[in-house]
Amino acid sequence: MKDGIHPNYRPTKIRCACGNEIETRSTRGDFQVEICANCHPFFTGKQKIMDTEGRIEKFRKRYEKKPAAKA
Repeated sequence: MKDGIHPNYRPTKIRCACGNEIETRSTRGDFQVEICANCHPFFTGKQKIMDTEGRIEKFRKRYEKKPAAKA
């Protein structure tokens, strides 16, 4: 490898608004993020699905298993 052409890749701390701190390496340096995998609703299971128009029920009703018709 040539000397002097590669960026400085140093240890970095990424801080989340929830207080979680992740140690990694980066050329950017330390920085903060608003949301991480520890506090994101999708990953924590706290996500709420809003179905105001009944689309989920319509889908389930349309594709539910029906008994086979007798011939």
